[in-house]
Amino acid sequence: MAKQGRAAEQVAPALEADPVSSSGDSARTIRVPWNPSSVSLVRRSVVEDLRGRDVPAMTVDESEIVVSELVSNAIRHARPLSDGSLRVHWKVKAGVVEVEVTDGGGETVARPAPRTVWAPSGRGLRIVRSLAHEWGVAEDRYGHTVWASLGGPSRRRSR
Repeated sequence: MAKQGRAAEQVAPALEADPVSSSGDSARTIRVPWNPSSVSLVRRSVVEDLRGRDVPAMTVDESEIVVSELVSNAIRHARPLSDGSLRVHWKVKAGVVEVEVTDGGGETVARPAPRTVWAPSGRGLRIVRSLAHEWGVAEDRYGHTVWASLGGPSRRRSR
């Protein structure tokens, strides 16, 4: 694991703006090192961007919580991408914020833990599920992407 940690430290956070769509919406992508300190970096980046787009405060707050949970889960339960990073992608489309966190995959697929009162952890995806209109997991040869839609009915299925 120390080897992965050193590789992750070499990844410099990078924010990319995707082209503006015909509707005026644009997406953002950030790659961050696969380590716990990246959670706060991602959270700040997403919140600052959404506030700059005049997204309603409640949706910004919910997005902040969800992206924090998704990045934390990726670091805790999965491997980094081949370059030692995590990829976080978000966009605002017709009032809906869609966030995605891509990691190098793990031994299990993300799913909410059973309800429990005394467990010290395991509530992250239950929180995501309670805030998001939709959420899910996509797998490909590179890893897993966990996504969530917030702030309105999802447009994800209409693509």
